[in-house]
Amino acid sequence: MTDAGRVVRVASGTPPGEAAPLTQVASVFMPARLRPPATVLFCLPGGAMNRHYFALRADGAPQEFSFAAHLNARGFIVVALDLLGVGDSGRPQRGFELTPDALVAANARAMNALREQLVAGQFSDRPLSELRSVGVGHSMGAMLTAMQQAQQPAHAGLVLLGFGTGGLTQALAPQELQYAGDPVATRANLVRLARLRGDDPYPPVQRTEEGRQLFAGATADRRGVQALQAARAPLLLTPGLFSMIPGSSAPECARVGVPVLLVVGDRDIAGPPHSIPSSFTGSRDVTLRILPGTGHAHFLFDSRRELFERVAQWCEALVPAA
Repeated sequence: MTDAGRVVRVASGTPPGEAAPLTQVASVFMPARLRPPATVLFCLPGGAMNRHYFALRADGAPQEFSFAAHLNARGFIVVALDLLGVGDSGRPQRGFELTPDALVAANARAMNALREQLVAGQFSDRPLSELRSVGVGHSMGAMLTAMQQAQQPAHAGLVLLGFGTGGLTQALAPQELQYAGDPVATRANLVRLARLRGDDPYPPVQRTEEGRQLFAGATADRRGVQALQAARAPLLLTPGLFSMIPGSSAPECARVGVPVLLVVGDRDIAGPPHSIPSSFTGSRDVTLRILPGTGHAHFLFDSRRELFERVAQWCEALVPAA
């Protein structure tokens, strides 16, 4: 089960190769009492997940696993978006052309539209002229968040969950692994490599014991694991492959100039935790938090309480109360 928030559809432009513009769907969660100055957290889910990842709702515990609910309680606006091709957003017919750069451009347009609606007071009882934003992403969504900030800076800071530039080499074929550490060649060959993986640019993710251990594991709360089912989605093959190739997004990460909060589990798939901050050389304020006893889907573990509190405190320090 999920708490859908206020569901909004916004234009996100025409992806490469498409004949008509597409729209993206977002859930807008407004707090009962807004913390001044008004701050919105724009949240992007990871691969094979939709926007409901940020608002998990378990039977008998409607707010226990919900990032949106906990940040709302601290006075922050939370907006969770479905990427193009995922959830309720439009699905391009030429799915292999849905590269990370295409997603970044679409996400930026969607967020700008949502920002304008928030500023105009469409979701509140008054305009929010001093609105600030923080970019939040999990896994592949964190990669897209960092890339967007590098290409179209708009956020005051970034919260990146379960992400590093080291890729996932154990999931790569030899012809893919040869592009490790070469982001220019990775981009040039990405669509070709994605097509070699199969005919479906939106493949369902096969559930395996290895995958369950990486995302959840024996110590995950079973209620959260059950709630996660509503957030599952097909994989976006092209950007998913890009995220697994080491160094693919390293140039953009190095150009991020705002404060960054990095959060990984000690059983995560983001690589050695203490090596991750070195990717963000353009930022003078990089914080690393390692969650104990935690796999890749952070919200399912007991450490989620620590995570929610740390993110709230970090955002409060980033944007001091007016």
